[in-house]
Amino acid sequence: MSAGAAEGPEFQPPEMLSWEELQQLPDDVAEGIELWQGRVVWNRRGPLEHQRFAVRMRNALEDAARRAMRGESSGRDERCWQVEVETNVFFTSDKSSFLTPDFMVRRCLPRGADTFATDTVLVGEVLSGSDTPRRRQWKMDRYAEAAIPWYWEIELDSSATWDVTSVRAYELVAIDRSGLAVKPLRPSVYVAVGEWEPDGLGIEFPEPFALSVPWEDLAFQ
Repeated sequence: MSAGAAEGPEFQPPEMLSWEELQQLPDDVAEGIELWQGRVVWNRRGPLEHQRFAVRMRNALEDAARRAMRGESSGRDERCWQVEVETNVFFTSDKSSFLTPDFMVRRCLPRGADTFATDTVLVGEVLSGSDTPRRRQWKMDRYAEAAIPWYWEIELDSSATWDVTSVRAYELVAIDRSGLAVKPLRPSVYVAVGEWEPDGLGIEFPEPFALSVPWEDLAFQ
């Protein structure tokens, strides 16, 4: 089994698929599959709470993006973002490699246009019990290789409470290889630049637009 792969449902498609072949599968099967270099990678759907927190984060990001686009939070010239949940991000023109982050921010695209990594500003994942450290790192490495500037994580307590235990923000940073005796495996990596927990007042962050989220907007209700 390749890195990042996980067991799928009872129905098993071939190990390798093209994007066109994937589209021929039943919707309930295709929705749980990502592709990497044509290889099937199972993307397990989390419990209802998983989607709930992804939507809450998406709503907070969209509110901030809309304020920035109206010029209330940013003085930049480029102020057009779209915020989505569970949207495929394609890494190759033939769509043989794509991942489906739980929430994401992209530059504005025409209605119905596919989202490629080059259009993507931020990707985020809601982590729970099925997200092993190996799978988490594998996804982070793929996003970093595609030069997506920001990566976010929401970590959930998978006990009976199903509440947010932390939110982390990572920035893509190029590695300065001068003076290194051994060449690093990757030219750039994500570095943690923000972390928030329930005992704080909420999330305050300046990129990719000014973001202010009271903790109660994310907390379990």
